[in-house]
Amino acid sequence: MKPVAYPKGTAKSLSRSLRVYHGDHVRKVAMDSLYARFLRAGDLAFDIGAHVGDRISSFRRLGARVVALEPQPGPARALRLIHGRDPKVALVAAACGDSEGTATLRINSANPTVSTLSGEFVDAAHNQDGWREQVWDRELTVPCTTLDALVAEHGLPAFIKIDVEGFEAHVLAGLSQTPPALSFEFTTIQRDVAEACLARLAALGPYRLNVALGENQQLVFPDAIDTNEMACYLRDLPHEANSGDVYALLTR
Repeated sequence: MKPVAYPKGTAKSLSRSLRVYHGDHVRKVAMDSLYARFLRAGDLAFDIGAHVGDRISSFRRLGARVVALEPQPGPARALRLIHGRDPKVALVAAACGDSEGTATLRINSANPTVSTLSGEFVDAAHNQDGWREQVWDRELTVPCTTLDALVAEHGLPAFIKIDVEGFEAHVLAGLSQTPPALSFEFTTIQRDVAEACLARLAALGPYRLNVALGENQQLVFPDAIDTNEMACYLRDLPHEANSGDVYALLTR
């Protein structure tokens, strides 16, 4: 998630997030068009790192059922207000990783979209262009589950969205199933994390890949590519590209 200039304070930051992620109709249309490639009415989707729930909203507009994880107390409260009465949305106030238990969440109070479980992510952001203003000012111990545990409880989803600020490879390490499709976020300050995610996908099954940069909801390639080609593409991106999401579709 590209860092943006948020007002100081959790309440103001959440208000800004709600306007940015729920208030743009054109963005909603583009998002629905993108996710319609992977989800149909009645399908199950996992949203790992739901923040304020714009992806949940998109999945529901497409008619999918949703299991959504968000460990931050402020965004989790916002999710309960927006989606808490929807019987087809299960909200889980927890993080996701490679093992069950607890984890340390590093909170960016001024910009909660980049709160993270990854100390390496915080270190990588230090003194980098586009990230210098970011401060992780709090730590919180949160419950942590795995994708395999979620699958055991809710079933294998048609699509998994993973956006957890540098912890994506840990999330995928907790998955031994082969979902039909998934996405994971990458950043140019941690390309090694993206490469670890690609290696995990290659081990899970025959996935073909595409990518959308930033928040434009537009796939780059007219035809999906393999993991080696995607690794080369991500390595060659300029630092200014900042972030995006890799989309994987199982080919068998």
